[in-house]
Order: sequence, then structure tokens, then C-alpha cells
Amino acid sequence: MTDGDVLERNPKITRQALEAIHDQVFGWALSRCQHDRMMAEDLVQQAYVQLLSGKARFDGGSSLKTFVFSVVQNLAGSRFRRLATRLRFVQMHSNDEAFAAPEEPQEHAHVWDAVGALPARQRDIIELVFCRELTVDEAAMVMGVSAGTARVHYDRAKKALRARLENNDD
Repeated sequence: MTDGDVLERNPKITRQALEAIHDQVFGWALSRCQHDRMMAEDLVQQAYVQLLSGKARFDGGSSLKTFVFSVVQNLAGSRFRRLATRLRFVQMHSNDEAFAAPEEPQEHAHVWDAVGALPARQRDIIELVFCRELTVDEAAMVMGVSAGTARVHYDRAKKALRARLENNDD
């Protein structure tokens, strides 16, 4: 790692390492904001600003991917806590199609319907492990829960998905 590669205020991160995980970070950001591309771009940009400014400091205690996913998760959480009340009000009083959920590809629609029916933490752990290729322990760090709690959510999610998908086959 050359000095020119490292981030000035986050010397354990290189630009090349961030570029290597960018697509996965963007995918995680998309899922945090209901697949709104503009909002996901904003979340990723905010995460990078925090990394560049040193506001989010990577100490090497986890993988860079896990750390950046956590930064995006925290930014999304704080953003949506502020907006949740306004959004619920607008959704209750609007018939606008702009509030409709994005459509999933038809070939896997039944799987995504089953995943969508899971409780939030179970949905998150399934996405992090299966779609974002994190380990359960890394997913626990992103979600801000203990590894044991993550394993419980992971186990329950797999059992619930198996039951739902087997019922769909009947």
C-alpha cells in the first residue's frame, strides 16, 4: 500500500480497496432505501464522505466491507428515523403510485415475496449472508447485534423461508 493510495484521515483504507467493494456497498445501500437509486447514491456518497473526513474511522477490527456496510446501515437508520413520521403521513394521505413498492423480477417473485414477509432483522440477515456474501458474524456487526442474536435470526429466517416456500409448492 503506497502513501498515495491511503485515505488521508483513514490510513488503514485504500482507494483501491474501496473501489473493489463499491458495487457491493451500492447494492447494500439500495436495499436500505427500498431500491431508490438516487437515495442509495446519496447514502454511499455520505458514507464515503465520512470515511474521507475521518468521521468514520476504520481500525481494522473487522473487514473493510463489513465496516463500510455498517457505516451505510447507520446512515440509513438515522436518515429514516428522521423521515419516518413524514413519510407515514404522506403515504396515508396519498394515492400516488410513486409510493408503490418496486416490482421484483418475475422468475424469483415467490422467493422475494417470502423474504419480504420475514421480520426486518431476519430479512436483513438473509440479504447480508446470501446476497452480500457476508458471514453471519460479519452480518451481526453490520446489524449492530451480537453474533448469537444474528445466528438466532438467521436460523429462524431459514426455517420460515423453507416453510413458506414448501407451502408455495403445494
